[in-house]
Amino acid sequence: MPLTIAVLGGGVMGRTLATGFLRRDPAPLVLVAERRAEVAAQLSADLGVRTCSAETAVADADVVVLVVKPQDLGDLLAQVGSHVAAHALVISIAAGVPTHRIEQALPAGVNVVRAMPNTPARIDRAVTGISAGANCTAQALELARELLASVGTVVDVPESLQDAVTAVSGSGPAYVFYLAEAMTAAGVELGLDEATATLMANRTILGAAALLDVADESAGELRRQVTSPGGTTAAAIAALDAAGVDSALRAAVGAARDRSRELSGQ
Repeated sequence: MPLTIAVLGGGVMGRTLATGFLRRDPAPLVLVAERRAEVAAQLSADLGVRTCSAETAVADADVVVLVVKPQDLGDLLAQVGSHVAAHALVISIAAGVPTHRIEQALPAGVNVVRAMPNTPARIDRAVTGISAGANCTAQALELARELLASVGTVVDVPESLQDAVTAVSGSGPAYVFYLAEAMTAAGVELGLDEATATLMANRTILGAAALLDVADESAGELRRQVTSPGGTTAAAIAALDAAGVDSALRAAVGAARDRSRELSGQ
């Protein structure tokens, strides 16, 4: 019998996950709870999902996916916690919120999995770190793994490392977009028109990422291969080193990790 999946939150990630789930065979029944009427109507029209209240969505759901901001999760759990079926799998993508806090708001024995996907899920290229809660069975964790694999790669991590996952991969796409912005701006400053600079920066990052994905060499080795002594790339890397870019990026990832910890109350 097809799964019934309740997606609580119909924003970009809620839509993305619902789209991935619907590709399963057999296709599940997907219910989406979204407070914004216009967004709910668009989801229903585009995906053919049923939209309803959060309480209705979770009542008979085999899987409940919490796709809300961390600061909104407590109110949502207070609203729907008593309506979640005792056999359900609950997947939360709220950054920084530990599984034990979610379990406290749910019936005893509910399977809870904490997950951190990233925005490349929109093109099925996410990397998602998942961690099982204290009461989660191996079967429920495997189901979570299968569902989240519909939008990319899934990696099992201890929950103690979820803040690191958030910092490296959850926030990671923004670091790449930041780099693309800077490369584009530099190209314009050097005389390229904006469209050309944007195309060159974006496609360079895309090509480098694709090479990194399939090459046997590490990122460091690939960098060394293109950095001829005394050449243009060597001059660029020297400028980056002089500006402390390596240290700044490590500090940025650390700051994201620390903020994730703050959200969890650590």
